[in-house]
Amino acid sequence: MSKVAWLFPGQGSQAVGMGVDLAAAEPAAQAVLQEADEVLGFPLSALMAQGPEDQLKLTEHTQPAILTHSTMVVRAFGARLPKPDFVAGHSLGEYSALVAAGALTFGAAVATVRERGRAMQVAVPVGVGAMAAILGVSAADVEAACRTAQTQTGLVVVPANFNGPGQIVIAGHADAVEAAMEILKARGCRKMMKLPVSAPFHSPLMEPAKLHMQPLLQDLDFSVPSCPLANNVDAALVCDPEMLRDGLLRQIPGAVRWEALTALLLEQGVTSFFELGPGKVLAGLVKRQAKEAGLEVKAVSIAGPEDFLAAL
Repeated sequence: MSKVAWLFPGQGSQAVGMGVDLAAAEPAAQAVLQEADEVLGFPLSALMAQGPEDQLKLTEHTQPAILTHSTMVVRAFGARLPKPDFVAGHSLGEYSALVAAGALTFGAAVATVRERGRAMQVAVPVGVGAMAAILGVSAADVEAACRTAQTQTGLVVVPANFNGPGQIVIAGHADAVEAAMEILKARGCRKMMKLPVSAPFHSPLMEPAKLHMQPLLQDLDFSVPSCPLANNVDAALVCDPEMLRDGLLRQIPGAVRWEALTALLLEQGVTSFFELGPGKVLAGLVKRQAKEAGLEVKAVSIAGPEDFLAAL
């Protein structure tokens, strides 16, 4: 029997105007916005709707905004969508997944991810770190280039996101990222780009953020989720609350293993994927990976009422 997975996007999917149509059409979604404003003590709803963009792009605002939008979609349409057998989220999206599965309350999660955003931002001063997307190169070659760059520079650069076949993001000190890109260029890679981010997420440089978040996550109340979470840091199915907590902590400096996570869900028989929240990145990655594996899947993105009607 075919199975269903709900997927939740991470940082980079935000845009001014996010959730506006959804809040206007669905009272349950509007209630999520109101709760976010009350918990955070500032009008996140106005920032999501009107910007300015430079403020929405600040990590401490982006993370709660994406979690809020994803939760709005779940509260508005979740009961009318196929029930998930598994949930998963990309980086920050893991919090959205746990809220959707009932393992975390929305109020606790939105306060935590705002603090997570702050901690990740201050861990490395702006300009010290960098991230870059590397396309069309094997994981082994990217890892080798990072090791060589670290030896050459004495600085840190590592694979941070294994997003899909031939789609890897590296992160670390800016000079080391540049060195790794030069090594890959000399070896024939032509498709790479620096990412417009303010910190080297999912790299060892995020260890200070991990230390900051450890007591906060320890105080967070976790419940057993309604279905297993396919987590980022291990690409493993997890239900135990303490393992959920540990995974959220280790993913801060750890790589996002999205390709392995997707392969796991495909192996489990998932044929219907619903990306809930802003953007369409995860549905696209799933479609591409399934096609390369010779599998047929349904992968749709739902950010608002029109997407929901189209998905049905």
